[in-house]
Amino acid sequence: MSATTATTATSRAHWGTLAAMVLARITFGYQIQTVASLGPELQAAFGIEFALLGTLMGLMQLPGIVAAIPSGFMARRFGDREVICGGMLAMVIGSMISAWGHGPVGIGVGRVVAGFGAVALTVLQPKAVADRFTGTPFNVAMGILVAAFPMGIGLGQLTQGRLAAAFGWPAAFVAGAALAAVAAVILWLTWRNVGARTSRAMGWPSGREMSLMVLAGMIWTFFNAGYFNFLGYLPTVIAHSNQPGWVADVAIFMATWGNLPTMMLGGAVAARFGMMPVFLAGAVLEVVAVGGMGLANWPLAWSVLFGTFATMHAGIIVALGTLSAKPENRAVGMGIFYTVYYVGGTITPALCGAAADAMGSASGAFLCAGALSGLAIPFWLLHRRLAAA
Repeated sequence: MSATTATTATSRAHWGTLAAMVLARITFGYQIQTVASLGPELQAAFGIEFALLGTLMGLMQLPGIVAAIPSGFMARRFGDREVICGGMLAMVIGSMISAWGHGPVGIGVGRVVAGFGAVALTVLQPKAVADRFTGTPFNVAMGILVAAFPMGIGLGQLTQGRLAAAFGWPAAFVAGAALAAVAAVILWLTWRNVGARTSRAMGWPSGREMSLMVLAGMIWTFFNAGYFNFLGYLPTVIAHSNQPGWVADVAIFMATWGNLPTMMLGGAVAARFGMMPVFLAGAVLEVVAVGGMGLANWPLAWSVLFGTFATMHAGIIVALGTLSAKPENRAVGMGIFYTVYYVGGTITPALCGAAADAMGSASGAFLCAGALSGLAIPFWLLHRRLAAA
């Protein structure tokens, strides 16, 4: 085999592995959206308030506080594929526990179990992309990977409520378990390793790398405070505002599936003009879209803005975190990145839910989420200053 042919085959294998990871990430988005999609059904069935609903949304993030860094070390010991697929098995089990939970406590326990599995997915996938791609292909691949998550959320929003109406709310959790099982099998069969395995020693990134990872994790936390809460409370607001059914479908479609070309475009534009302009434009527009939903009940207008330019900086933020550590430290470094994020991801949904209860409507959640998303900007500037030092 010639060198050119070997290089082409290797490149195809890398893109094939990326495609399998995209399917796995779609599954994660689908599962994390389940409670938000079932908000009206769960409130009617169990009489829960917005604060508890927000807590159930955030519980899938809780395990990352303690499991993100160990996931990085486990990948060093056992391999990326083994740890990711093991995590997806936990996502299958967790979703089934929620389906059989018969109440908020059971649903919450299942969310925590599934969350432990999702940690491995979120920590190791960006590292796997950085191991396989560089330059412009890296930015494009990262944009595709990050965009897969809202695709899963959109799929959940379009199907989970209908499954609940037809078969009862547990059916949505069962569907998430089935999707995770299929994705795990495909990922295991299509995965192609790359390079030599890094050291199995319990080495930590340098102090500077850890500081950069913490700052990058804060940026991702605040981006997702706006992102998750906009998508999380959108179905409830539309359901309570007596708008036509098509409004909900169009708004949800634009707020989620519109992210796919936008996030890929953001990575491509950043490769040409730099990360800073794309990040600032996206961050400002996210504040406007998320906060605007709390000020004016215009779900179509805000969903169009949110699903297009307001999320174009998502892949850039994950790329920033991935590149904040040396290649040999990426697995553990991304564990630090996601530990920070998971702390915030556990707190912010409940915080926004409490704001909604205080205002007596979901508008409070949108206003709180919009303000939190704006905090990504000063943390980006801090990261930029430390990286240049």
